[in-house]
Amino acid sequence: MEYELKRISTAGIPEAISKAELYRGLNEPEEAESICRDILAAEPGHQLALRLLGLSLTDQFTGGPSDRDREAERIFESLSDPYERLYYTGIVYERRAKAQLRAGQPANSLLPLFEQALRFFAEAETMRPEGNDDAILRWNRCARLLQTTTYLSEQESAPFEAFDSPPA
Repeated sequence: MEYELKRISTAGIPEAISKAELYRGLNEPEEAESICRDILAAEPGHQLALRLLGLSLTDQFTGGPSDRDREAERIFESLSDPYERLYYTGIVYERRAKAQLRAGQPANSLLPLFEQALRFFAEAETMRPEGNDDAILRWNRCARLLQTTTYLSEQESAPFEAFDSPPA
Protein backbone atom coordinates (compact mmCIF):
# COMPACT_ATOMS: atom_id res chain seq x y z
CA MET A 1 0.00 0.00 0.00
CA GLU A 2 1.26 3.44 -0.88
CA TYR A 3 0.80 6.24 1.60
CA GLU A 4 0.12 9.65 0.17
CA LEU A 5 1.01 12.78 2.11
CA LYS A 6 -1.86 15.02 3.09
CA ARG A 7 -1.70 18.77 2.72
CA ILE A 8 -2.24 21.13 5.65
CA SER A 9 -4.31 24.28 5.28
CA THR A 10 -2.66 27.69 5.12
CA ALA A 11 -4.88 28.66 8.07
CA GLY A 12 -3.15 25.93 10.11
CA ILE A 13 0.37 27.22 9.46
CA PRO A 14 0.72 29.38 12.62
CA GLU A 15 -0.22 26.42 14.83
CA ALA A 16 2.07 24.13 12.84
CA ILE A 17 4.95 26.60 13.36
CA SER A 18 4.28 26.48 17.11
CA LYS A 19 4.36 22.70 17.03
CA ALA A 20 7.65 22.66 15.08
CA GLU A 21 9.21 25.00 17.64
CA LEU A 22 7.88 22.82 20.46
CA TYR A 23 9.32 19.63 18.95
CA ARG A 24 12.70 21.29 18.48
CA GLY A 25 12.57 22.32 22.14
CA LEU A 26 11.72 18.74 23.11
CA ASN A 27 14.77 17.51 21.17
CA GLU A 28 12.61 15.78 18.56
CA PRO A 29 14.04 17.38 15.41
CA GLU A 30 12.66 14.72 13.08
CA GLU A 31 9.12 15.70 14.11
CA ALA A 32 9.92 19.39 13.62
CA GLU A 33 11.46 18.63 10.22
CA SER A 34 8.32 16.80 9.08
CA ILE A 35 6.06 19.65 10.18
CA CYS A 36 8.23 22.23 8.41
CA ARG A 37 8.08 20.21 5.20
CA ASP A 38 4.28 20.17 5.51
CA ILE A 39 4.24 23.95 5.97
CA LEU A 40 6.49 24.46 2.96
CA ALA A 41 4.27 22.20 0.84
CA ALA A 42 1.34 24.48 1.71
CA GLU A 43 3.30 27.73 1.46
CA PRO A 44 6.60 27.42 -0.40
CA GLY A 45 9.15 29.98 0.67
CA HIS A 46 7.68 30.48 4.16
CA GLN A 47 10.70 32.07 5.83
CA LEU A 48 10.15 30.90 9.39
CA ALA A 49 9.45 27.35 8.20
CA LEU A 50 12.67 27.42 6.17
CA ARG A 51 14.67 28.59 9.20
CA LEU A 52 13.09 25.95 11.44
CA LEU A 53 13.64 23.24 8.83
CA GLY A 54 17.31 24.12 8.47
CA LEU A 55 17.77 24.23 12.24
CA SER A 56 15.95 20.90 12.60
CA LEU A 57 18.40 19.38 10.16
CA THR A 58 21.38 20.78 12.08
CA ASP A 59 19.86 19.42 15.30
CA GLN A 60 20.27 15.97 13.75
CA PHE A 61 23.98 16.30 12.91
CA THR A 62 25.93 13.36 14.32
CA GLY A 63 29.33 14.03 12.81
CA GLY A 64 28.95 11.15 10.40
CA PRO A 65 28.76 10.96 6.62
CA SER A 66 24.95 10.84 6.65
CA ASP A 67 24.61 14.38 7.98
CA ARG A 68 22.55 16.55 5.70
CA ASP A 69 24.69 19.63 6.10
CA ARG A 70 24.56 20.50 2.38
CA GLU A 71 20.76 20.34 2.50
CA ALA A 72 20.69 22.63 5.55
CA GLU A 73 23.10 25.01 3.84
CA ARG A 74 20.94 25.13 0.68
CA ILE A 75 17.85 25.84 2.78
CA PHE A 76 19.56 28.74 4.54
CA GLU A 77 20.89 30.07 1.22
CA SER A 78 17.27 30.33 0.07
CA LEU A 79 16.33 32.76 2.85
CA SER A 80 15.39 36.17 1.52
CA ASP A 81 17.20 38.25 4.16
CA PRO A 82 20.99 38.58 3.51
CA TYR A 83 21.78 38.76 7.24
CA GLU A 84 19.85 35.56 7.93
CA ARG A 85 21.52 33.76 5.01
CA LEU A 86 24.93 34.51 6.49
CA TYR A 87 24.03 33.93 10.13
CA TYR A 88 22.29 30.60 9.62
CA THR A 89 24.94 29.32 7.22
CA GLY A 90 27.46 30.06 9.97
CA ILE A 91 25.36 27.88 12.26
CA VAL A 92 25.62 25.00 9.77
CA TYR A 93 29.43 25.14 9.94
CA GLU A 94 29.47 25.58 13.72
CA ARG A 95 27.11 22.67 14.35
CA ARG A 96 28.90 20.47 11.81
CA ALA A 97 32.18 21.09 13.63
CA LYS A 98 30.65 20.44 17.06
CA ALA A 99 29.00 17.21 15.87
CA GLN A 100 32.25 15.96 14.37
CA LEU A 101 34.09 16.86 17.57
CA ARG A 102 31.56 14.89 19.63
CA ALA A 103 31.98 12.00 17.19
CA GLY A 104 35.69 11.88 17.96
CA GLN A 105 37.17 13.64 14.95
CA PRO A 106 40.61 15.13 15.62
CA ALA A 107 40.39 18.75 16.73
CA ASN A 108 42.90 19.96 14.13
CA SER A 109 40.67 18.68 11.32
CA LEU A 110 37.76 20.78 12.61
CA LEU A 111 39.55 24.10 12.74
CA PRO A 112 38.59 24.97 9.12
CA LEU A 113 34.91 24.38 9.92
CA PHE A 114 35.04 26.65 12.96
CA GLU A 115 36.94 29.28 10.98
CA GLN A 116 34.33 29.14 8.21
CA ALA A 117 31.58 29.62 10.83
CA LEU A 118 33.50 32.60 12.22
CA ARG A 119 33.74 34.14 8.74
CA PHE A 120 29.97 33.86 8.24
CA PHE A 121 29.25 35.29 11.70
CA ALA A 122 31.68 38.18 11.14
CA GLU A 123 30.04 39.06 7.84
CA ALA A 124 26.56 38.76 9.34
CA GLU A 125 27.64 41.08 12.15
CA THR A 126 28.33 43.86 9.64
CA MET A 127 24.70 43.88 8.52
CA ARG A 128 22.88 42.79 11.65
CA PRO A 129 19.67 44.56 12.62
CA GLU A 130 20.10 47.10 15.39
CA GLY A 131 19.95 45.43 18.79
CA ASN A 132 20.53 41.95 17.31
CA ASP A 133 23.80 40.58 18.67
CA ASP A 134 23.18 36.95 17.73
CA ALA A 135 26.12 36.82 15.30
CA ILE A 136 28.42 38.20 18.01
CA LEU A 137 27.14 35.67 20.54
CA ARG A 138 27.78 32.78 18.11
CA TRP A 139 31.21 34.19 17.22
CA ASN A 140 32.13 34.34 20.90
CA ARG A 141 31.00 30.76 21.51
CA CYS A 142 33.14 29.47 18.66
CA ALA A 143 36.07 31.58 19.81
CA ARG A 144 35.76 30.20 23.34
CA LEU A 145 35.73 26.65 21.99
CA LEU A 146 38.90 27.37 20.07
CA GLN A 147 40.53 28.88 23.18
CA THR A 148 39.76 25.98 25.51
CA THR A 149 40.06 22.25 25.61
CA THR A 150 36.59 21.55 27.02
CA TYR A 151 35.33 20.15 23.72
CA LEU A 152 38.41 18.06 23.03
CA SER A 153 38.32 14.34 23.66
CA GLU A 154 40.37 12.91 26.48
CA GLN A 155 43.03 11.74 24.02
CA GLU A 156 43.47 15.29 22.73
CA SER A 157 44.05 17.49 25.72
CA ALA A 158 46.10 20.22 24.00
CA PRO A 159 44.63 23.38 22.52
CA PHE A 160 43.77 23.50 18.81
CA GLU A 161 46.98 25.38 17.97
CA ALA A 162 49.13 22.51 19.23
CA PHE A 163 47.88 20.35 16.38
CA ASP A 164 48.72 22.90 13.68
CA SER A 165 52.50 22.40 13.66
CA PRO A 166 54.09 20.31 10.94
CA PRO A 167 55.27 16.80 11.85
CA ALA A 168 58.72 16.64 13.44
